[in-house]
Amino acid sequence: MAFNQQQPFYNPKIPFTGSIQGGLQNGKSIILSGRVLPRADRFHVNLQCGSHSASDIALHFNPRYEGGSVYVVHNTCQKGRWGSEERKYESPFALGHPFTLQILVTQDTYKISTNGRHFMDYRHRISYTQVDTISVGGMVELNSVVFQNPPFLPPQPGFPALPPQPGFPAFPPQPGFPAQHAIPPVCGFPPSPVGYTIPYKTIINGGLYPGKNILIQGIINPNAKRVTFNLCHRTGIALHYNPRFDENVVVRNSHKMEKWDTEERFGGMPFQRGQPFQVTITCNPHHYNVFVNGQQAHTFNHRYTNLHEIDILEVCGDAQLTLVQV
Repeated sequence: MAFNQQQPFYNPKIPFTGSIQGGLQNGKSIILSGRVLPRADRFHVNLQCGSHSASDIALHFNPRYEGGSVYVVHNTCQKGRWGSEERKYESPFALGHPFTLQILVTQDTYKISTNGRHFMDYRHRISYTQVDTISVGGMVELNSVVFQNPPFLPPQPGFPALPPQPGFPAFPPQPGFPAQHAIPPVCGFPPSPVGYTIPYKTIINGGLYPGKNILIQGIINPNAKRVTFNLCHRTGIALHYNPRFDENVVVRNSHKMEKWDTEERFGGMPFQRGQPFQVTITCNPHHYNVFVNGQQAHTFNHRYTNLHEIDILEVCGDAQLTLVQV
């Protein structure tokens, strides 16, 4: 069954209450991007059964920063009475820093991920089918609240296949997509076969939009020199994210009109040779946030602003891939 995609909320004022159009379904995600205020003592995100103050709360997600103790409370409120708290004595969000919170609805639990890393599961005490409202309060600011419906790929209209350009390999046809010519193979490799073989390319169905997350997991080779993550459009590269172990720097750049733009090299090197990694790229209205192993590593302002046209992920270099989610 298909569900219409709800438009995101951008820069809502706190306290914030918003309707979840169509309610929750198994497989639906809510992704919040924002920043914890520097002197915050607590904030909360509630999934509610109604929009008034006395509504039942199916999920209460409540980071607290009090008296030197940092923890997250999870709970449910029914008929005005709170249930037993579930506490996790760590905070996934640093004071004064940006964050991404994803709540994925499953049949039995809410799967809660923070900055691209799984944080905890919370078992349903109220059926998720009764939830129709999200509310956020406390010492926090929000950039966006985005809703992703359960995976559903409608039939794609037919388009004539475009001929490959000289020297540019063609992408293999993807399910539901016609063959298209590729962007220049920046890494110097042909497109990968199906699977997680390096070099790897995949289509981002529907392109990018604010609130979209891309997750990449793998292992850096022990003698690695460079790894490249590219977000591409038909005529260039919107984000070139390039850890260089031979220079101990992560280079960020874009490629357009057959030329590289100005490099950004500031910030640290969050990757280590021979170690596993998890990269989450979050698309915001004006920039990308890049989280590495759950910590924000870099930001990169949009230079190519037609986000929906950025529809290819490319990974190549000295690494092995274990999971890619686009």
